[in-house]
Amino acid sequence: MRPPYIERSLEPFLERAAAEFPAVVLTGPRQSGKTTLLQHLFGRRCRYVSLEPPDIRAAAMSDPRTFLATYPPPVIFDEVQYAPDLLPYIKEKIDADRHTSGQFLLTGSQNLSLAEQVTESLAGRAAMLRLLPLSRREAEGRPQLALPWESEHRSSAPTSHAFGELWNGFLRGGYPELATQPGRDIHLWHSSYIQTYLERDVRRLRQVGDLTQYRNFLRVLAARSAQLLNLTDVARDLGVAVNTIKAWLSVLEATYQVIVLRPYFANVGKRLIKTPKVYFSDVGTLCHLAGLKDPEHAASGPMGGAIMETAVLSEIVKTLVHRGNDSNVYFWRTSAGSEVDFVVEIGGKLVPIEVKLSATPRPAMATAIRTLQQDLGAAALPGYVVHPGDIRLPLGPGVTALPFADL
Repeated sequence: MRPPYIERSLEPFLERAAAEFPAVVLTGPRQSGKTTLLQHLFGRRCRYVSLEPPDIRAAAMSDPRTFLATYPPPVIFDEVQYAPDLLPYIKEKIDADRHTSGQFLLTGSQNLSLAEQVTESLAGRAAMLRLLPLSRREAEGRPQLALPWESEHRSSAPTSHAFGELWNGFLRGGYPELATQPGRDIHLWHSSYIQTYLERDVRRLRQVGDLTQYRNFLRVLAARSAQLLNLTDVARDLGVAVNTIKAWLSVLEATYQVIVLRPYFANVGKRLIKTPKVYFSDVGTLCHLAGLKDPEHAASGPMGGAIMETAVLSEIVKTLVHRGNDSNVYFWRTSAGSEVDFVVEIGGKLVPIEVKLSATPRPAMATAIRTLQQDLGAAALPGYVVHPGDIRLPLGPGVTALPFADL
């Protein structure tokens, strides 16, 4: 029996891109639902071809023109990173019929190399979109729900948010297969996912030699989630060079497994040179790498704060990315030690967001947000303290306590 389809926030933006561009490239991590989404929207009018099987890949690479003649547009080419040499020939096909939109729908799991190849071959001819694992609003059937600071936001969240339900959801994460098959063993699934990721994605990238060391690196990174990331400390703990850690981190970012969060500075150059924080894109991946298996341990243990922050950041980033936008999210930190977990940049203004593990919001929790609002003046918008409980209330002028379920 086929699992139920979950509507994705990206659907209207993907349809618009396919109506306006000859090609669309949909990237994202493995198992985020790229193939399912394309087949759902375009399967009736497009042929589907996966480039992962060795014989199909060999045919595409050895004789690209014959391959494209065999599978003419409109066509979905899945996992195009396996046959990157096909892209110049797709460009040739598009240029012969430039005015027809939606000819080639391509998916890929690796951002860095694929983005470079698409830029070289399909510049101006392809729309680039990203699909991450499910956001909470998608999993709950509300894919177009606005964010709280957007004027059209209307929370229709359930009235009760049980502790166990929330933290079980964090342990499970957002991959569609786990959402549509609730009986699956989540620990076995995440273990298999990471093994597949290491074998198929990481092994293909030259920067990684020792997969066992790389797996250890994932665990070390999970333990440092939501903290300032000192690459020198990580390199020392693992006994490898700092440049190796930098290369490995770039692989994780290129395969959409982590979000590298930089501090906010009005001067963009400063953002790039300051120490970042690193969060896993999927909170379930973080919980698995941290060895957490029950909600009580996850919530009350030393990783509780990092898990809650990861869930909040992931929800914001997914919501923005699934509209076809960049996710301009940063953290804010002063030399005096005041820090706000996240600031979301919208049209030159900043929405400050603090994340707290306590379900009992108090005005003192808004102190850092008020400091930011004083420092940044008119650039700062009203802020939010996001918590795991179910109480929404003002914590003073310009700050609201917000349940995670209402984010």
